[in-house]
This record gives sequence, C-alpha cells and structure tokens, in this order.
Amino acid sequence: MSLHATGTFEIDTWEATPYDERDGTTLTRTHFTKTFHGEIEGTSTAELLMASAPEGSAAYVGFERITCRIHDREGSFILHHNATQSHGAQSATWSVMPNSGTGDLRDLRGEGQITIDADGKHTFTLDYDFD
Repeated sequence: MSLHATGTFEIDTWEATPYDERDGTTLTRTHFTKTFHGEIEGTSTAELLMASAPEGSAAYVGFERITCRIHDREGSFILHHNATQSHGAQSATWSVMPNSGTGDLRDLRGEGQITIDADGKHTFTLDYDFD
C-alpha cells in the first residue's frame, strides 16, 4: 500500500444486545456509529457479532460502512473487522472489502489499524491504494 491516512474517531452510539448467554459465554450483536476527523473525515455505521468467554477471552467479526473523505477523495467503502483476545494477547485485522468502494473511492483497497492511547483517544490509520 503506497498511500496513508490517519484520523481520530469518536464512538457516537453503542447498542449491544446479548442473544445467547450460556455456560459463561455471551454472544452479542452490537450496532455502533462513529464520527471521523483528520485525513479521514466522515461517519460510519457498523454491525458486529461479538463473543466473550470466561477469563477475558473475546472475539468479534463485523462490517462497517464508512462514508468519508480521504485526502481529496469522497465516497464510501466497507471495512471488514476480525479480532480476538486471549490472556492479554490481541490479534485484529481491518481490511477494505474488495469492490465495495463508491464515488472517488470506487477502486479502494487497503488495511486499517486502530489504536487507543492512554487517555482513551481512538486513532484510525488506513494504508491504501487503488486498483
């Protein structure tokens, strides 16, 4: 990926609905919205399927539609989320779903990273290119 954009974001809404709670493990459907600022400017809406197990293990998968401006291009794209956490170790990938871009982001491809600083500020970084 030859291009790079960074922005901060706030989670505007977070609606988690458990749908299966057995044997110490909870399955939850979560809907959230975000607002992005910086080189990525816009909003998003997402649905996640989340699982949490005893002793802090967790995982989630989901999709997020981000409608935004990245540098001088405007459009939307779908971001695919996949993450796990166990015994303090975390693994996560956020990738642009192929062929999901619209407008000036039509041929977007890339991978994202989310970091949370000590104050709880969320930063999103997108390494991207166009086909």
